[in-house]
Amino acid sequence: MTTLAHQPPQMIRANGIDICYEIFGDESAEPLLLIMGLGAQMILWDDEFCERLASRGFRVIRFDNRDIGQSGKLTGGRRLTAFELLKLRLFRIPVAAPYKLIDMAKDTVGLMDALGLKSAHLVGASMGGMIAQEVAISFPQAVRSLTSIMSTTGNPKIPPPTREAGAMLMAPPPRTKDEYIERFAQTWKMLRVGSFPDDEALDRSRALRTYERGLNPAGVNRQLRAILASGSRNQRLSAVKAPTLVIHGTVDPLVHPAGGKDTAASIPGAKLLMIDGMGHALPIPMWPQIIDAIDQHAHAAAAKAA
Repeated sequence: MTTLAHQPPQMIRANGIDICYEIFGDESAEPLLLIMGLGAQMILWDDEFCERLASRGFRVIRFDNRDIGQSGKLTGGRRLTAFELLKLRLFRIPVAAPYKLIDMAKDTVGLMDALGLKSAHLVGASMGGMIAQEVAISFPQAVRSLTSIMSTTGNPKIPPPTREAGAMLMAPPPRTKDEYIERFAQTWKMLRVGSFPDDEALDRSRALRTYERGLNPAGVNRQLRAILASGSRNQRLSAVKAPTLVIHGTVDPLVHPAGGKDTAASIPGAKLLMIDGMGHALPIPMWPQIIDAIDQHAHAAAAKAA
């Protein structure tokens, strides 16, 4: 088996922010950017997941969004309150935010520019899917193909998270390392929905690695504000020209499955893949189906563009 090229994490300046990124795969392969979700470091795109994608002929680039992991931290934005959420839901009174998803989209395009990439295949999970959608709307020339996973359009008509998932979002951050490790395992068990022993066995080591790279609870709060302050994209998505694949789990407790269906319905020609029994996570047993779908979609888009 040939060993794939792998560049360890590095820092680069993009859109005025230091972005930490890592590359798997050959320099000549199709560039594919992985964009993670709310409060999630790039390492939640598991190393092996990235390696498997790279082995399909992609130059896989994962990175920490602003305000998370080892990328640049911002300031401002007090902790979100239940009262602000209530005002947003009942009266459509917007949440204030130091930045919005468009700024995170500009980070993504800025990273591509800094790496000398005019365009790439974008794969975003959860908030990462929202950022990827925003790139496809605002910077269409940068997107070879779009894959939006367990995400949504921001449409207020989409049902909210389950009570348990909503409570997890609003819970105060853990105070100690042990509390963080315990919370990490509880959170992912709830988000995965059901029993996934391979993932559960890795929860502790994944939590430790995340903790050691550095936590930024204030940054997670600012990212959440960015989502809520950015409004709905569902009408603007009708302008997206990039070939689009939408992947969503049938039992997602955080982003209701209707969010995936709305995304696919909002983008002309988008394909929808609903994965039976998948929650708000990328569990190891589902990797083959997810990786196959991304691989086929991105390579078909590349072949069509050639």
